[in-house]
Amino acid sequence: MLMTVTQRIDALREAMKREHLAAFIFPSTDPHQGEYVPDHWKGREFISGFNGSAGTAVVTMTSAALWTDSRYFIAAAEQLEGTEYQLMKLKVEGTPTIAEWLGKELADAADKSVGIDGMTASVNTVEELIVELRKQGGLVLQTNFDVLKRIWADRPAIPDNKVELQPIELSGEDAQSKLLDIRKALREQHADGMLMAALDDIAWTLNLRGSDVHCNPVFVSYLLITSTNAILYINKEKLTSEVCDYLETNRVSIAPYEDVVKGLSNYFEYNILLDPDEVNYTLFKSVKREVVRGTSPVPLMKAVKNKTEQEGFRRAMVRDGVAMVKFLKWLEDNPDQTEMSVSGKLEQLRSEQPLYRGLSFDTIAAYEQHGAIVHYEATPESDVPLKPEGFLLLDSGAQYQDGTTDITRTIAMGPLTDEQRMVYTLVLKGHIDLQMLHFPDGASGTQIDAIARQPLWQHSLNFLHGTGHGVGCYLNVHEGPHQVRMEWKPAKLHAGMTVTDEPGVYLEGRFGVRIENTLLIVPAGESEFGKFLGFETLTLCPIDVRPIIKEMLTPAERMWLNDYHAMVYQRLKEHLKEDEVEWLKSVTTPI
Repeated sequence: MLMTVTQRIDALREAMKREHLAAFIFPSTDPHQGEYVPDHWKGREFISGFNGSAGTAVVTMTSAALWTDSRYFIAAAEQLEGTEYQLMKLKVEGTPTIAEWLGKELADAADKSVGIDGMTASVNTVEELIVELRKQGGLVLQTNFDVLKRIWADRPAIPDNKVELQPIELSGEDAQSKLLDIRKALREQHADGMLMAALDDIAWTLNLRGSDVHCNPVFVSYLLITSTNAILYINKEKLTSEVCDYLETNRVSIAPYEDVVKGLSNYFEYNILLDPDEVNYTLFKSVKREVVRGTSPVPLMKAVKNKTEQEGFRRAMVRDGVAMVKFLKWLEDNPDQTEMSVSGKLEQLRSEQPLYRGLSFDTIAAYEQHGAIVHYEATPESDVPLKPEGFLLLDSGAQYQDGTTDITRTIAMGPLTDEQRMVYTLVLKGHIDLQMLHFPDGASGTQIDAIARQPLWQHSLNFLHGTGHGVGCYLNVHEGPHQVRMEWKPAKLHAGMTVTDEPGVYLEGRFGVRIENTLLIVPAGESEFGKFLGFETLTLCPIDVRPIIKEMLTPAERMWLNDYHAMVYQRLKEHLKEDEVEWLKSVTTPI
C-alpha cells in the first residue's frame, strides 16, 4: 500500500526525533548534481509529492515548506494541496530563504540541528547553508545521515542499464583526445587531476551513452582523472564486453561505483580539482590531498560543438522537422483530440524517424489555461479535449543519436481573442529579434537577454524563466554553462554553442504563449572592434502565422519570418509525401 505524503512526513519525524534533528532538507539533486535524476534519488518528490524538476522541501517537527521557481508555481500549488506544505515562491518579494524560515520555525526548538544528505548536496550548497543557518540563532547543519534509507521502504534501486558506445562518426573526437585536452586545461589551473561527477560530462568525455536518467542518455558513474590515468567508478554489470574493451583501449580502468570514496581517500597526486558546484559535500570532505577549488573545464568544452556534432544537429533537425510537419498536418485534419492524444501522436511520428532514441523531455501539450503552467504535463486526471478555439502550446523534443531537439510552437485551434493575438505577436517579435541579433564574441547570455523581452516590456509583459539554454548533442536537453536569462550568468557565448530562443507570456487561468527554436552560434564578421557572432536557426518547423497581427511586425521581422519559412520548405519538402508538401507550402507562404 502506497504511503500518503502525510504518512511519509510522520515517518520522517520519527526518524528525526531519534537522530535529534529539528529539521531535514531535501534538495532536488542526486550525488551528481543533475537537474534530472534517477528515481532512486527523488527524495524531494517522495517526501512532498511535488514532481517538478526544481525545488527544495524542508520539514520540521511541526511544519513543512517547499521552495520552487516560477515555472512551477501553479503546478506546485495544485500538487501540494491537501498537505501541510507551504509553497515558497522563489524570487518573489517577501519569500524567506530556507535559513530565514528555519530560524523562525526553530526559534523555540530544543534541538538546533538541521539535516541534509551530504551525498546529494553540492559543496557550495552545504557551505552556504552552514553560514546562513549559523546566523539564525546558531542552527547547526548535519550532513552524514541519509534519512531516506530509513523511511523509504520501496525505494527504487540505482539503475543498472547497459552503457553504449557513441561512435566517432557522430562524436567527431575520440576519448583519448578529449582526456588530453582536459589534462591540459587542468594544468592551466595548476591541478594534477579532477573528479568528474556530472553525468553528461562523463558521457561526453568517454563517448559513451546510457539510459539511467529519464530522457537523458547518461549513466550513473564518476570519472577520476589523474595526470597519467583515468578511473571510471561504475557498476560493472552495466558494461558489455565491447565497452570494457573500448575503455581498456582508451586507458580507462574500472572500479565499483561505491568505491569512489575509497578512490578519493587513496588519490596519489599532489592536488585535485573539485568543482564545488558539481561535487557533493561528502566526497569533497573525503579527499586527503590539497583541493583546488575551481570550475570544471569540461562543460565549456562540451558546449562548443565540433563540425561533426554541428552536422549531426542539422541532420537531426531535418528528421524532427519532418515529424513535426506530419504532426501539424495530422492535427489540422484530425482536430478532435485531447492533450494526451496529441502527445502520443507526436511521439509516434518521431519514433518512426531514423536514429530516434527517445524523447528529450516529457512533452508539454497544454491547451488554453493549461498553457499558463510553464512545465505542465497532461495526466489522465488533468487531460482535456481540444476545442475549435484558443491556443494549444506544444513544447517537445527528441533524442536522436546525432542530435537533441527542443521546439515549442503555439498553435491556433480556431478563433482567438484580441488579447491572444496581441500576446502571440509580441512573443513572436521577441523571438525573431533575438535571432536577428549580431553581438560581440564573448558577450554573456545576460547581456543579450533583453532583446527578446523588449517587445513584451513595452506592453508591461514579462516571463520569469530564462530565454535560452544550451542543448546537448545526444545528451541533456538543458546544457550549460551558458544561458540567456535576466539573472547574471557570466559564461561567455562563442561560435559552436547551441542555445534555445524561447520567450513566452503566461496569463494564469487564461492561456500561455511560447515560441522556441534551437539555434547555433556562428561567426558573423570581424571589425576593428573584434569578432562578432550571430545565429543559425537549426529548428525546421513552420511558425503559425494565423494569430499574427501583421501590422505589428517591422519590415525586418517580416522578412526574417518569410526567409525562415522559405528555408523550412526547401529543407523538408524532399522528405515528405505529396500532400504533406502541399500543406507545408500553404503554411509557409510569405506574409
